[in-house]
Order: sequence, then structure tokens, then C-alpha cells
Amino acid sequence: MKSQKGITLISLTVYVFVMIIVVGIIAVVTGTFMKSLKENDFYNDPIAEYTTFNSYFTEETNKKGVQITDCKDDYIIFDNNVQYSFIPENKGIYRNKVKICWDIDECKFSQTEENGKTIVTVEFKAGGQDKTTSYTIE
Repeated sequence: MKSQKGITLISLTVYVFVMIIVVGIIAVVTGTFMKSLKENDFYNDPIAEYTTFNSYFTEETNKKGVQITDCKDDYIIFDNNVQYSFIPENKGIYRNKVKICWDIDECKFSQTEENGKTIVTVEFKAGGQDKTTSYTIE
């Protein structure tokens, strides 16, 4: 008598059901992961955004011989052709044409003169937190 090789219909059915369960579990885990990832994309830490802006702006104001060409509420231009702009429509701060901060509620620039030095004051509001920082340009 010849031996019969292969799988039976019952074992094939068991294999298919096991595969359906495994694929279903993977789909649920992947869906939950992707939903969590999308929710985290919309949250930006306001302190991190302020720190990013502060590092760029401090570097600019500490350069030797830099002067301010123009200063309005929503932008400031330095004589080395670097401009910082707040665009309220997309809640971003730009350095020239590169967006450096996201989800900013308000950013105002103002300029004053004291004892022969230029003082730039920046009012920064993001995520319910307000920061006002003054930078001295000699």
C-alpha cells in the first residue's frame, strides 16, 4: 500500500484560521500604534519651541557688529540680511524662509535704545506660556 502525503482539509482549515487570527492581531496593534503616532504629531512642546527660537536669536544678536535694519511687531531684519518673521496664519516663526518654530500663538519684536546700546525685546506666547526676553546688541 502506498503512503499518502499531504495535508488534510481539516488541517488546512486550522492553518487558515490561525493565519487570520495572527493577521488580525497584527492589524489591531499596527492601527493602535499609527493612531498614537498621529496624535503625538500635533503636540509640540512650547518650551522646546522657545528654546529653539532663543538659540537662533541669541546667536544672531551676539554676532560682532550686527545692527538692526528694520523692526516691526511681527518681524525684525538685521543688516546681515537675516530676518525673523512671525506668520500668524500658520503659527510659525521663520528665519529668512526656513520655519524654525511651530504652534506659536504670538511673537512680537520691539526695539529700544539705552545707554548707546540697542535692546530687542521679544514677547513669545505658545501653549499657554508667555516668555519675554530682552537681547542687547552693542
